[in-house]
Parts: sequence; C-alpha cells; structure tokens
Amino acid sequence: MNILVCISKAPDTTSKIAFTDGNTKFDENGVQFIVNPYDEWYALVRGIELKEANGGSVTTITVGGADADPIIRKALAIGADKAVRIDAAEGDPGSVAAQIAAYAKDQGFDMILTGKETINYNGGVVGGMIAEHLDLPYISLATKLDMNGGVAEISREVQGGVEVVEVDGPFVLSAAKGMAEQRIPNMRGIMAARTKPLEVVPAADVASNTAISTYALPEEKGDCTYVDADNPAELVRLLNEEAKVL
Repeated sequence: MNILVCISKAPDTTSKIAFTDGNTKFDENGVQFIVNPYDEWYALVRGIELKEANGGSVTTITVGGADADPIIRKALAIGADKAVRIDAAEGDPGSVAAQIAAYAKDQGFDMILTGKETINYNGGVVGGMIAEHLDLPYISLATKLDMNGGVAEISREVQGGVEVVEVDGPFVLSAAKGMAEQRIPNMRGIMAARTKPLEVVPAADVASNTAISTYALPEEKGDCTYVDADNPAELVRLLNEEAKVL
C-alpha cells in the first residue's frame, strides 16, 4: 500500500501573531511552528496504521522552503518512511494543490491523505483540488477509514448521522477528528528520523491565482466583570446601566 500524506506547517497556538510589509505578510520571526494537527493526528497516523496492518510505505509531502524541514522530520519520527519537500514558497491553496498533484501524478499512490483543514488559515480545499487535478474520487471530512482488499470503506459525519461510502483506490481523502489517535514520537523514532530520506524536488511551473491584500488582527476583547452568582440584581444593573443591552 503506497500512501501519500500531505503535511503543512502551522504556528504553535501560543505564538504571538504579527504582520509585516504593510500587513500583507505573516511575520514568522520568533514563531514556533508545528505540524498542522489535522495532518499529523489524523491523516498521518491513520496512514501509518494502514501501512502497519497491510504493508507498504507512507510518504509525506510538503510545499515549502528548508524552514519546513523540522516539522517534516517530526512526521518521519512518528512513523512515515520517507518525505518529499517541493522546494517552492508556500502560496495559495490552488498553487499548493497543483504542486502536489504534479508530483503525485506518476508515483502510483493508492491514496492521498490530507487533514480536513489548516489551523493557521482554516483552509480545507487543497485535498479537493488535488483530486480534481488527478481526476480521482475525493472524500472530505472522513472520520473512519478501513481497507477491504482494494476497496476503502469510509465514514464521515453528516447532518443527523453518519454516512458510509465505499471507493476503489486510488482516491483523495481529508481526515477529521476520530480518524486516529495522536501519536507521540519516541526516542527510537526520533533517532531513526535523522536517517530517513527527505527528498527535495524542484517546483513545477505553477501559477498562483490569488494574492493577500491585507491581514488584520481581531479587535481586542474587553475587560471582564465577574458577578457573584448569588447577586443577580447586580448582573441586571450592569447589563442595564453599563452594557445598556436591557
């Protein structure tokens, strides 16, 4: 089973967010980056579980510069067999998907897994775009993936229930919570990751069709006023006289 897992980097959630160049670029100075959790916890771990049960290999793929190598090494430490980094600046989702599809089209992958979204941009369209480029079936927001021979049985939550679909490989899938349980790299995995292959390939000739006009931070939250649970009259007074919502 030949599995490709798309890995992207995302700022640690404790990072202080700032912008540069007239609020058109994210300021990465001092930011600690991690593997996008949906890519790591669900897509990658389920890919590794399938490999362990059925044989084969797991390859990760990332679009970005050498600054992405530490998070790629973490994916290798968790259990991926090898990694590919497409040496291109991470652009919009369309260009990222086109880069990944250009690499994957003749590699014979049985499935391509992504996280359901990135936590830095809350974007979740790369998987669908890869499928479109490669003319493959796409199943989004999957919470369960089992293989029965060459047929994948996939579950995903829908309004009021769970939908179960079957698909012949190859296919593209975005993984959501429930797909797998997070794995913590152990020392053996960390040491092994140092020697696993990380192939850097040149970028394909792909255009980026969108550009960032400006970033803006959300308005700061106001101060909180705590009211004793035994004093509802004070709560009503504050809502009436200060918040003026009554």
